[in-house]
Amino acid sequence: MSTTAVVPLTTADAETLVAAARTAAEAAGVAVSVTVLDAGGHLLAFRRDDRAVLISGETSTRKAYTALQLNAPTADLVDLVKPDGPFHSLPTALDRPLLFIAGGVPVHRDGRLIGALGIGGGAPEQDHDFATAALRELAG
Repeated sequence: MSTTAVVPLTTADAETLVAAARTAAEAAGVAVSVTVLDAGGHLLAFRRDDRAVLISGETSTRKAYTALQLNAPTADLVDLVKPDGPFHSLPTALDRPLLFIAGGVPVHRDGRLIGALGIGGGAPEQDHDFATAALRELAG
């Protein structure tokens, strides 16, 4: 059985994601915070625009962490934690910084999870759009 190693998310990749997310946000006139985590949940890059609301730094990091842990865009998870959803108790069940608001996306390479990106500062749908634009830029 031969397995090919997947190249992990690099600092250069993280910088590409941050720059692309900020470019998308600036084009929309939105000040954001951007967090990039590696596959182990460790911080690779973080940037908060001067005008971004302070809490956006925390929300971007929690969105990235949630997308990483569940290997899914946070936009796809919002309904699961509503009172009648199957994950209703998940946000409070664990002592982890989960946040079920759109703007977090997992990062994959060759079909493998290698990290996550979180955006905070805009409306949830905007943050999700900025994150997916950054993923497209990284994919090249």
